[in-house]
Amino acid sequence: MSAKAIREATGKDLINKNLPAGTAAVKCNYAAIDETTNWDELLLKEPWLKTQKLVAKPDQLIKRRGKLGLITVNTDFAGAKQWISQRMGKDQLVGKATGKLRTFIIEPFIPHKPDEEAYVCIYSHRNADTILFHHEGGVDIGDVDAKASRLEVPVGEPNAASAANITAKLLTKIPAAKQPMVAKFIESLYNLYTNLYFTYLEINPLVITADKIYILDLAAKLDATADFICRSKWGEIDYPPPFGRDAYPEEAYISDLDAKSGASLKLTILNKKGRIWTMVAGGGASVIYSDVICDLGGASELANYGEYSGAPSEQQTYEYAKTILSLMTQEKHPDGKVLIMGGGIANFTNVAATFKGIVTALLEFQPKLVEHKISLYVRRAGPNYQEGLRRMREVGQNLGIPLFVFGPETHMTAIVGMALGKTPVPKHSEVEFATANFLLPGGQEDSPHPSRRESSSTAPQLGRLPSRDFSGSVNVAAAKGDAFKPMVHNKTKAIIWGMQTRAVQSVLDFDFVCSRPEPSVVAMVYPFTGDHKQKFYWGHKEILIPVYKKMSDAAAKHQSADVLVNFASLRSAYESTVEAMSFPQFKTVAIIAEGIPENQTRQLIKIAKQKGVSIIGPATVGGIKPGCFKIGNTGGMMDNILHSKLYRPGSVAYVSRSGGMSNELNNIISKATDGVFEGVAIGGDRYPGTTFMDHIMRYQADPAVKMIVLLGEVGGTEEYEVCEALKSGRISKPLVAWCIGTCAGMFTSEVQFGHAGSCANSDRETATAKNDALKQAGAAVPVSFDTLGDEIHEVYAQLVNNGTIVPAPEQAAPTVPMDYSWARELGLIRKPASFMTSICDERGQELLYAGMPISDVLKQNMGIGGVVSLLWFQRSLPPYVCKFFEMCLMVTADHGPAVSGAHNTIVCARAGKDLVSSLVSGLLTIGDRFGGALDGAAKQFSEAYDSGAIPMEFVNDMRKKGKLIMGIGHRVKSVNNPDKRVQIIKEFVLEHFPATPLLHYALEVEKLTTSKKPNLILNVDGVIAVSFVDLLRHSGCFSREEAQEYVEMGSINSLFVLGRSIGFIGHYMDQKRLKQGLYRHPWDDISYILPEQYN
Repeated sequence: MSAKAIREATGKDLINKNLPAGTAAVKCNYAAIDETTNWDELLLKEPWLKTQKLVAKPDQLIKRRGKLGLITVNTDFAGAKQWISQRMGKDQLVGKATGKLRTFIIEPFIPHKPDEEAYVCIYSHRNADTILFHHEGGVDIGDVDAKASRLEVPVGEPNAASAANITAKLLTKIPAAKQPMVAKFIESLYNLYTNLYFTYLEINPLVITADKIYILDLAAKLDATADFICRSKWGEIDYPPPFGRDAYPEEAYISDLDAKSGASLKLTILNKKGRIWTMVAGGGASVIYSDVICDLGGASELANYGEYSGAPSEQQTYEYAKTILSLMTQEKHPDGKVLIMGGGIANFTNVAATFKGIVTALLEFQPKLVEHKISLYVRRAGPNYQEGLRRMREVGQNLGIPLFVFGPETHMTAIVGMALGKTPVPKHSEVEFATANFLLPGGQEDSPHPSRRESSSTAPQLGRLPSRDFSGSVNVAAAKGDAFKPMVHNKTKAIIWGMQTRAVQSVLDFDFVCSRPEPSVVAMVYPFTGDHKQKFYWGHKEILIPVYKKMSDAAAKHQSADVLVNFASLRSAYESTVEAMSFPQFKTVAIIAEGIPENQTRQLIKIAKQKGVSIIGPATVGGIKPGCFKIGNTGGMMDNILHSKLYRPGSVAYVSRSGGMSNELNNIISKATDGVFEGVAIGGDRYPGTTFMDHIMRYQADPAVKMIVLLGEVGGTEEYEVCEALKSGRISKPLVAWCIGTCAGMFTSEVQFGHAGSCANSDRETATAKNDALKQAGAAVPVSFDTLGDEIHEVYAQLVNNGTIVPAPEQAAPTVPMDYSWARELGLIRKPASFMTSICDERGQELLYAGMPISDVLKQNMGIGGVVSLLWFQRSLPPYVCKFFEMCLMVTADHGPAVSGAHNTIVCARAGKDLVSSLVSGLLTIGDRFGGALDGAAKQFSEAYDSGAIPMEFVNDMRKKGKLIMGIGHRVKSVNNPDKRVQIIKEFVLEHFPATPLLHYALEVEKLTTSKKPNLILNVDGVIAVSFVDLLRHSGCFSREEAQEYVEMGSINSLFVLGRSIGFIGHYMDQKRLKQGLYRHPWDDISYILPEQYN
């Protein structure tokens, strides 16, 4: 939602901070009170509360507080405190909504005369801001729209709100002496309104005395999408829920997820105790599901409204599903609960990936789902939906609850009737063709599509439609359409803004399947890289499409391009679109981004109108013209393009707000008629670049369009322009219309639906009122969205019967190769992997170490030793083993700068090399002579022990062979000066290891060697090596074969390598910290031995 209501205290705080000095407006003193307020601390913070008469009232978006008795005036602090305390946390009925009073505001009481009260209001609409002013104000102002003077300030013309204009248009009924003061105040207030991105600001009453202005009651809304522009001026804004609905932490959590994501995640809790819960994919679809639930009598049991869309990640859908399920399982319902997991046909969201996150959440909540008797009803389609539905059916066998799964073969909202027990659940559903079919010639239906057969005898008669001669009206349009110029055609060329390679490939595949002679995308613009070329596929052939850093270069080199598809983010969409419209060649611009501030959108609309540019969007997936051109991801994957016959034109044109629902309309229209001729989703924001009428009038003028479908929604009044055009005859072609959002009137509190524009601000903007008006104007309006397809088919059948539409023979679409990566994801192909791994998996929602989630590794405090056990040995080893690993790492971490590895590291560091280079130079010295004795010691001692040789025999045998015993001996340490490191490890191993035969064997060897020379002790390498072998053999975690394999692969020496890396890094950092220069070895430490020289 863009326009969000704020508390009165928030609005007055913004005015205090941003209204310039010299306006005669007195600073708004106020104190905000909630359930946590400490009254004594409040008095210390706001000492004026003790000395002034006060006003107290709730601050919870409640209208007409005075008439409801929710205000106390001319009281002192004790009286205000008592009045608030009596009402705090108590239920209050306001209209249909009952809610608890939790937030109040206390202000100074301003004594004034009735004739000093006035009214001022500023609100925004598509083409202008309106300033209303009335010289009378207060609770009894009455119909202010009829009474007030108004000044229209066109978008982009702030000078129209000058003090002179304000005086002339608004202030004629107040005393002349006050006019300059009030004019200056309203002018400053309007500038504040625009600079701070308000969308609504009402002050009633505004008290105007001889020399001061007081702001008493205030109501306001901010454009929340402008947060990235206004954060420094706004601060952190707390948007309260509508009165009658408490703010839940779960809503705040999802809102926070939404703010941090490029996807859309929305959640509103309507009735926490309700039994009907929804988790719907798509903004438009979510509204329709709520409509049908309410139509079937489920309004009182509907627990939530929400939607997820825009390709959320697996982790995001997991978090969203987990939140829904946690809410569902907090309270039991005697009849059990149902979760309707619905959605339309996705354009680009990978259904399998989102369902994977949902499945994870379902498995996590499985016991609670059973305990709360929850039933699931699933309907979804779109990219990779078959795999998603397969996973859902598979998990349904293990959940132990009723779970029913359907795809695009089932009408989108059919599962609602099933979930509510109104319709039976079919035992078998006819599954339509799979994703892989488009790979094969003839993979589609051999017989013509039903809509292309002449079946007038079986077509239902259209008794509900006005008796209008459709054929005549269509023919008239055709006659007038000789000079008609389409927005796009089969030779349209486009430039894409943004590195959207997947979307570009989707467009090229559509072009290819439509048998276009050449691709529609001629270039891409991406300002974050230099000019280069990107590789794409045109059928089987590889082609290169240029990418430009500057739009000016792309426009100059591709002047045939007249369409720009803008994938820029909400932060840069405005600037890039303005730049695009500076090039006269662009006649159509599609803006995909959602969340562009409304002031920027309105400015774009104005510029576009001046330059004759058609804008589709913002907040849209785009549009499609079968056989000609499609915008970005519209139409979804190729299987849906073929299934909905979007590769060739039909006779039906549609316009909708919702991009997700446009794909559902493609499906509905392809089943009910001969197919889509053109379809446009104008976007879900309050101010779409082009309106319903802009496109409907194009369809009216296009002779190839025989009937029109309109999918409107709650909010706005654009549908009434369609009504007027129907009545006047400007629209003469058959129009089937339905406005979604009929459920809005059944909720006791205001609900903001998934689209920014889908919120009714008056009865006239409700979906029910619009549907009635459209029906009265002559449109064919179904009973509900459930019957929209039937209504479309009835109109189509009548047009076939009277000869207006002559179904054409079905054409086979050319085959389109599938991308390798997508085919692999769908499981259609297999390929030997170049690499195999069995220790780590980063692909899911959480990193796994040997199958253990990283969160569990941290929660169980496994430490570095535990991570080593998982990544090196593929299992969680006992705590004493992990402790042993950590001790080994600690004692081998360093042994001074003199050893070869540390020396090399230091020399490299002083030569100015980087960390990695210096570290590697030290590690490369590890071998048999330095640090590499662990593996050798392990092999020598274990082989001797396994052969049955007693220690004396082992020592004598090694002496005879002239070999050193690895792990024995030290340059400095001896029996008389023991190595503390060895003692610590030895004592730990003897105390904690279940068996230590090899360590005891090595200690016996040490007795023999030290009897000959005191420094021939068991050193650190030796004690770690033999202890490690004992661990492998006797911990019970490894088989004898596994233990021997780990010894042979060099795993024991890995402890020294890892541990000593810590020391080497320390030496590198130490040299850098000490700023040591290039090392040059001194001459006096080098013995120069040159060959003899002879004369």
